[in-house]
Amino acid sequence: MRIHLDKRIIGLGGLVLLLSAPAATASSLENLARSLAKMRGEVETLQTQLDLEKEKHTSKMSALNSQLADLSVEERRQKLSIEKLQHSIDKLSEGAKKAEQSGETLKPVLLAALADYKRHIQTGFPFKMEDRIKAIDDLENNITNRLIDPNKAVNQAWSLIEDEIRLSKENGIYQQTIPLNGEKVLVDIAKLGTVFLFFQTRDNQSGMARRAEDGSWKYELVDNTADMERIKNLFDSLKKQIRQGYFELPNPLKK
Repeated sequence: MRIHLDKRIIGLGGLVLLLSAPAATASSLENLARSLAKMRGEVETLQTQLDLEKEKHTSKMSALNSQLADLSVEERRQKLSIEKLQHSIDKLSEGAKKAEQSGETLKPVLLAALADYKRHIQTGFPFKMEDRIKAIDDLENNITNRLIDPNKAVNQAWSLIEDEIRLSKENGIYQQTIPLNGEKVLVDIAKLGTVFLFFQTRDNQSGMARRAEDGSWKYELVDNTADMERIKNLFDSLKKQIRQGYFELPNPLKK
């Protein structure tokens, strides 16, 4: 009787094992399904992030292409301006040769060249405009009132125009009084050729010169921390005589 009972117990144990095996398989499949669902969710999340990054990249490239177009326009404007100045120098040189040392003959040639130069400054880059115009006015006055030898006047006029060409190639930090919020304010300026002009005030405000639709120039403060930091880095680099390299700056040419 005992032997027969043991066999039944053994038989039941085998049945339990057989019954538990499908349950374990179902649990493994369920875990696998959960893992696959989790992985699918992660893949979808990564795909969404990739799509967003692609959109950001496309937008950034579009913005950079737009800025490049603006810079190309400004570059052509500067080249045309330099060509006009070079033409003034050539005309001045030709007039001086034809004058044959005659002061009265040189006079209209000089005054015409200086008038062209003054118009260039008045409609051009807003760097120390009052000082540059005053230098022309002083020379014009000396020529008109015969206070300077004609040949010396030619040399001075030539030097002024050559300074203007050199100005377009130089970067540096200067001080200048600008109109800001209805007041005249003395600021530090960072001049990049005759294309960009950024400024810092004594109370740590930053901004840039921007050309208005009518062709005049206006000075605007930047109101976000990132642009203020970019301008600060430019000033710090120029103060350290670092005049070449990669600089990320606000774009004054942006409409």
